[in-house]
Amino acid sequence: MTLMAPFRDDTRGNHGGDRIAALVGAVPLVDHHCHGIVRTPLTRPEFESLLCEADGPGPWHGSLFDTQIGFAVRRLCAPVLGLEPHADPDTYLARRAELGPDEVNRLLLRSTGVTEYLVDTGFSPEHSTTPEELAACTGATAHEVVRLEALAEQVMIEHGPRDFADRCREQVKRAARTAVAFKTVAAYRVGLDLAPEHPSDAAVFTASVRWASDIERGLPPRMVDETLTRFLIWTALDTRVPIQFHVGYGDADIDLARADPLLLMPLLRATAALNVPIMLLHNYPFHRHAGYLAQVFDHVFVDVGLSLHNVGTAGAARILGELLELAPFGSVLFSTDGYGLPELFHVGAQVFRQALSEYLETVVAQDQWTESDAIRVARMIAEGNARRAYRLGDRTGSG
Repeated sequence: MTLMAPFRDDTRGNHGGDRIAALVGAVPLVDHHCHGIVRTPLTRPEFESLLCEADGPGPWHGSLFDTQIGFAVRRLCAPVLGLEPHADPDTYLARRAELGPDEVNRLLLRSTGVTEYLVDTGFSPEHSTTPEELAACTGATAHEVVRLEALAEQVMIEHGPRDFADRCREQVKRAARTAVAFKTVAAYRVGLDLAPEHPSDAAVFTASVRWASDIERGLPPRMVDETLTRFLIWTALDTRVPIQFHVGYGDADIDLARADPLLLMPLLRATAALNVPIMLLHNYPFHRHAGYLAQVFDHVFVDVGLSLHNVGTAGAARILGELLELAPFGSVLFSTDGYGLPELFHVGAQVFRQALSEYLETVVAQDQWTESDAIRVARMIAEGNARRAYRLGDRTGSG
């Protein structure tokens, strides 16, 4: 696997950080939260619809290439495909079409340095690669993350409300044998202001009957019930497998005010004694809140995946630094939240490496940290913490 050094602006002072930048550019990454990529050629509107959280280009904001992520693709991905940096969008997409999806996927994923992917298979699986197909692009390893809402929706479709709770327990227990984590999108469906108690069987039955009635009336089988959401979370926690929560930034379906991780405090208090890792994903613009939660709750892990490549190279070091203000370094993870486009994996990895390099170079230059501590923390965040939290095994002795 070919690793690329992080993009660097050579006009700025290096602060003697060449060794740090070289290590951060070469350290293997565990992408602890991502999705599959598309298998087919894409038109320009289809490509743009996958660039960021907007539905697609529109009459008012125009092309989504005119975003931080759009500019980052042109700067960071174009050279990997054999173009000059900053190639214009039409030239870039023409080259992409010339190479074909398989070669584009291979080139862009190979250069990330990701050795293991933890893949959420619950979002549009029919349109994207399986975990095994994603990993095969570069010879990496893949692990499945099971989305709880998708599991419950399948149970309801197949079995109805009568034994919904028991069937869910069976399915969650079965999934826990092979999955490295569960994930909930409660932030999208009901918000994160969840009551901390495990709901009673009677409450779960009543909620499942109500949901089945909604389906019978023609509503889609989309689980949007707070009681059932809490039931699934507690059922997953019973397996002692880590659970991921989407937090903060997302598409227009999310009510951002109800996606602040501070709303999870009652649930985090209630689950602290279980010693099951809880992963707060993305977190922007609440990343400082997430860093605080990681400090006060030993079982909480955090990242700023998705946000870094969306804020671009100019803002990524600041965002990562703000997360690290309070978060213990042993609780911080790397992820891309890549979906659909291999460009999101490549940009996510490159921007992360640059942001981490800049942060570490600064604190070493100011004599706040030693270089050896900076290198140790880089390895922890890049892969060591994920290996511990998800029990992936420690190949490097780091973290």
